[in-house]
Amino acid sequence: MHEIEVRKMKENASQGWVNGFIGVLLFSGSLPATRVAVLGLDPIFVTVARASIAGLLALLALLLFKEKRPRKKQLLPLAIVALGVVVGFPLLSALALQYMTSAHSIVFLGVLPVATAIFGVIRSGEHPRPIFWLFSIAGSLLVIGYAVSQGFTTSPLGDMFMLAAVVLCGLGYAEGARLTKTLGGWQVISWALLLSLPVMLPLVFIFMPASIESVSLSAWSGLAYVSLFSMFIGFIFWYRGLAQGGTATVGQLQLLQPFFGLALAASLIHETVSIGMLAVTMGVILCVIGTKRFGGAG
Repeated sequence: MHEIEVRKMKENASQGWVNGFIGVLLFSGSLPATRVAVLGLDPIFVTVARASIAGLLALLALLLFKEKRPRKKQLLPLAIVALGVVVGFPLLSALALQYMTSAHSIVFLGVLPVATAIFGVIRSGEHPRPIFWLFSIAGSLLVIGYAVSQGFTTSPLGDMFMLAAVVLCGLGYAEGARLTKTLGGWQVISWALLLSLPVMLPLVFIFMPASIESVSLSAWSGLAYVSLFSMFIGFIFWYRGLAQGGTATVGQLQLLQPFFGLALAASLIHETVSIGMLAVTMGVILCVIGTKRFGGAG
């Protein structure tokens, strides 16, 4: 019986990495798509519109599958999820992208795995081995070091917005992972979106562009991507992955997100993908493997 349980735990952990990887892949287009969107739309409108579109989809899904309402004690954690990933990260990153390129903003995603892991430890009581933190910090430093070495033009205000966005996003990821164990992955983000909908939906009409026809197709496409994939579908895979494999451990897959994002940014703004980027990507992958190997409690 013990061997069967161990096998099931290993299979569950493997599924967690697969789901987490799909989530990261979908999230990788978020900042480039947001950058494209805010070039033609107000950042606040982008934030409330993406939350409202995803919120309406969430409402439809909850009604279709006749999901039970969250318990009273789950409302505060859901509000924390909403604060982090429905409002905080989308709004602050959209504001930041007024002052910087998507490539520069992606630098800060290197800090996200550490933020998620720290909140995972605080909120979920996870206790990974000390060597886990070594791999985690090393991977983050590789990402940040590579980006800084490229000589990005910095904007202090934009940098502060992105740093705050990453901190709130890490909190939302960790809190959502805790709730996933009792509510389910897609249910967590759906209830968080629904909780935000009464505030977000009216704001759509307040911040709507005066002339819809003047907004470019690319800006609408960027909004569509972040509404469907970044705000809803990606979280279905991501929260399930975090719950299956552990927040601190599977969360390290976020180390790969900057490079997927840079690849997408390169295709959108025609930047060259250098050999240095590929070399650092390999280093980051090794760090992710290390965190997977030593992610268990010490």
